[in-house]
Parts: sequence; structure tokens; C-alpha cells
Amino acid sequence: MDFRRTYRSAAIAYAGLVAAVPPGRLDDPGLGEWTLRELLGHTVSSALRQVPGVLATRAPVIEVATPEGYFAYARSAPADLVAAAHAASTEDARASAGQLGDEPAEEVSTLIGRATEALSRVNDDDVIISAAGGMRVRDWIPTRTFELVVHGLDAAAVIGVEYELPVETLAESLALASRTALGVGSGVPLLKALTGREPLPPGFSVV
Repeated sequence: MDFRRTYRSAAIAYAGLVAAVPPGRLDDPGLGEWTLRELLGHTVSSALRQVPGVLATRAPVIEVATPEGYFAYARSAPADLVAAAHAASTEDARASAGQLGDEPAEEVSTLIGRATEALSRVNDDDVIISAAGGMRVRDWIPTRTFELVVHGLDAAAVIGVEYELPVETLAESLALASRTALGVGSGVPLLKALTGREPLPPGFSVV
């Protein structure tokens, strides 16, 4: 799969979803303690707004060699570091939500243009500085696609619409989730659930 194409496809699908959000629903409950506006803010910040800045960095070495390694990193990090990251994520979600205004679709379209333009200026194997350490562009961008896909599904569930995703984009994120499950030791319960052998444990997640 072409990670550039799947990222662009996910971004375009997300823009369409945001455009379908009724303005009066933005302050509805979203995900966990976040409102829908804050959920959109988190997604926009992590998957779009930060992309040009991260792609402009260079790391001296590769510290995380795969997309699934990025998500597995959080599972192995010290508890205090994870807690601090979650707090920072919530603060950022609220700050980003405030920047979306009452017409978030316009802001999202602008940020997609900036992110995809920045992506066009880097090479697949350029090593950038991600939150988990040095990563190749081709390994980091699928984690941003994953954010758009998964949080897009979250937002679609809130407003009760179908989230139309290209098959290739959904396949990339589903494969990434499966590889992450393997990396964190959850491959067997996931495979049993996918083949109808056993239900997943309550609260099961690979991220």
C-alpha cells in the first residue's frame, strides 16, 4: 500500500465527515471526557496540524522502526510518562478545539493542504523526530492515518453517520492494529475473536 495515498485518502474522508457535523452538536459528549469539539480538536492536532512541523525535523538515528512500534511504545513506557502524555493530549485537544471555531470544516481543509504539501517535500526514508523517537517518514505517517481513521469512526458514532473510507485506507489501519496486537502480546485473543472462537475481553484495546 502507498502510505502517502492512504494518508491523503483518510484526510479527505475526515474532511467530509467534519463537514457533516451539525454545528449544534459540537459540544455533545464525544470520547471519554472529551466533547465532540475536543475529539475533533485532538484528531486535527495529532493527525494534521503537527505534520508539517514534525516532517521538518531530522533525527540522527532510527529509534522506532515500525508503525506498530510507535503504538507499542506507549504500552511499555513508565506509568508517570504515560499519565503526563495523556494530560498533555487532553490540554492540546481543548486548545485545538478552540481554534476550530464554529466552522471546523474550513480549518480542516486548510490543515490538510498544509500537511499534504509538507509530505510531498520529504523522502520516504527521511528520519524525523516523533513523540516516540526517531522514525522514518514511511513508518510515522501511517500512525497519523490511523488517528484519522479511528477517531473519525469515534466522531461518526457520535453524530450517527457512516464514515466512508476507501478500502485501502481501512485495510492499512486494520493491518496496523493487528500488528500492534502482536507486538503487545494480544495476537491470540484478537485472532480468536476475528474467527468467532471467543469474544474479546472487556476493555480490550491494542493502543
